[in-house]
Amino acid sequence: MKPASKRTIFSRQAGSLACLIVFCAAVPVETWAQSRRYRPPARYIQFKPDQAEGRKILESFRQQGIAGDYYLEFDLRVLPRRGETRVVTGGRLWGARNEQGPVSRVEFPAIQGGVPQRLLVQNGPQGAVWVSAPANGAGKPGVLDPSALFTSLAGTDLTAFDLQMPFLYWDDFVFEGLAPVRGRPAHVFLLYPPDEIAERRPGLTGVRVFLDTQFGALVQAQQIGAEDRVLKSITVLDLKKVDDQWMVKTVDVRDETTRNKTQFSVTGAALGLEFSGMLFEPASLAEAITPPPAGRVRRLGP
Repeated sequence: MKPASKRTIFSRQAGSLACLIVFCAAVPVETWAQSRRYRPPARYIQFKPDQAEGRKILESFRQQGIAGDYYLEFDLRVLPRRGETRVVTGGRLWGARNEQGPVSRVEFPAIQGGVPQRLLVQNGPQGAVWVSAPANGAGKPGVLDPSALFTSLAGTDLTAFDLQMPFLYWDDFVFEGLAPVRGRPAHVFLLYPPDEIAERRPGLTGVRVFLDTQFGALVQAQQIGAEDRVLKSITVLDLKKVDDQWMVKTVDVRDETTRNKTQFSVTGAALGLEFSGMLFEPASLAEAITPPPAGRVRRLGP
């Protein structure tokens, strides 16, 4: 990985049976179910760090990103543990920031004679994801429910959850301190899923996030399961400077259970653009959008 020194863009039981019965009768079923969920313990590196300071670090990170509107072209390189490597080419992404937070329109090319798939990804505390071809066959853009966020995209291991990374805005978290990641110190956070995610994805018990200490850039995120086992990891491999801004170029998305990997690689970028706000309306997903002129898009080599 290139140096991340450039700005870029995780029960108690009652003492007797009588007490246990009374307790269960007095507590709503949903509260009882929540109390039985596995909650990964914090892994403090040396001592418990200042949690207020950790919140400041995380809030500062949430405000970062590419300046202005931008357009990216990307490929998805599918690297299964067994089988042949294949590449999904021609992905497109339009990005900006609105009053809710980062927002992007993502298009995947048609797979095996199908139709292109388009997503509108709104991040922030009230984030959501809309898709152009909802599973209900309504024929118009529809919002994805939390369970659908984990469905694979374009025949890869990449999901809408990976694209959106809503965990960056989860409010229930622990600041674990400092740890080295790929040779650089990083602030480590363990974030816990809200009820709507935990209820539909009970196997996901938390996400551990690593932020570069110097610039707050995300370097890795680990989706955590039972017994603190890593289910999936998202790792930034390298960066690229475009128009005096450093941005992520290559990201590995690795399923730690199957050992399959999908590599997201930016192949072209145009920064400093101005898009109409209509581009990021869910209804716009029904229409194809023309990308910026070819001469405006900078090709990114290895």
